[in-house]
Amino acid sequence: MKNKWTTFFLGRVLIRLEGRGIERLLNKFTQAGISTWNIKRKKSGAVYFFIALPDLHKVRKAVRNSDCTISFKRGEGVPFLWKRALQNSGFLVGILFFFLVAGILSNITWGIQVEGADPETEHQIRKELATLGVKVGTPHIFSDRPNMIQKKLTEKIDNITWIGVELKGTTYQFQVVQKTEPKQQVEKSPGHLVASKKAVISHMFVERGKPMVKINQFVDKGQLLVSGAIGKEEEEMMVVAEGKVWGKTWYKTTVEFPLDSSLRVFTGKEKKKHALVFGKFSLPVWGFGKADYTQSETEIEKHDLFFLGWKLPFDYAEITTREKENYQRSLSEEEAIAAAKKFAREDIKKHIPVDAKIDEEYILQEKVENGKVKLTINFQVIENIAEEKPIIQGD
Repeated sequence: MKNKWTTFFLGRVLIRLEGRGIERLLNKFTQAGISTWNIKRKKSGAVYFFIALPDLHKVRKAVRNSDCTISFKRGEGVPFLWKRALQNSGFLVGILFFFLVAGILSNITWGIQVEGADPETEHQIRKELATLGVKVGTPHIFSDRPNMIQKKLTEKIDNITWIGVELKGTTYQFQVVQKTEPKQQVEKSPGHLVASKKAVISHMFVERGKPMVKINQFVDKGQLLVSGAIGKEEEEMMVVAEGKVWGKTWYKTTVEFPLDSSLRVFTGKEKKKHALVFGKFSLPVWGFGKADYTQSETEIEKHDLFFLGWKLPFDYAEITTREKENYQRSLSEEEAIAAAKKFAREDIKKHIPVDAKIDEEYILQEKVENGKVKLTINFQVIENIAEEKPIIQGD
């Protein structure tokens, strides 16, 4: 018996034979390479069976010189379904148009819900969403994925601790956790301000307390800077010393920078493709052809697709392939030294307080060996060195 799926796609025809010599004719079909199946004889003597649609012309040729009468009862399979669909093309176009419109509308943002935020923060979130392209009436595929939207909102809006982003059908839902106001500080006990490290006093601003050091004075770690004891000895009063004392401190670092290096850079050429992704299988829909680059980097951005609120089992993917090439960079000693200094400054900034600043830099050692510039640099930094120290009995 023929494979049912094969004959369904190629098409099959139900044949009715009647007359004399039916058995001889069926044998003739076999000799001619015509496959028949589901052969049934009725009480009237007529025989019914199926043949494959491509064998139809062979059957007609074999029946011409026989005493049998042939009639075609019905056709089954894709070719006949397609023919009927063309005969009812208006209905078919209507169905296709419905699914197309429903599919498009199901992938457009129709609602944005923000929960857990006060009106001011919600307004700020909606404003940022508009700049990111997330607004009512825009397709999902032109917006970032929810995890990227979450990251960007967290970076741009200061007064939120966490924000959850979820796309449910055609609606974006945002769950916001706002930052709580810091609790009112507990009243401090009287104390001094002392040096947190060795430094030379640069300048100071004392709000409360008695300064114990002068500008350009060298101080050791733990040395008293601002005393919390104010007033005369007879009327001395202990208070919380407040203020900032900036001092010149020192950081030493050693860096190396190569004179010659090989870099991989983008050339600016790129090729974009669009595809429907089913797991590991992808079906290209636009941007055919292979990116003929010797070296390249591929970035895949996926977007969920929905139909009437249901997530479809495949994603829309934008695949970008960018050309890369090797670039050989050669620097002179002066250029390498300048680059090493810049690298060292950026590294130091990671290790000093946010409100500190680099005042001066001194190169302690400079040499070139093994194709590298090696620098030992001493950075002079101005930072607040004052730290609190409570006054205990006996001080």
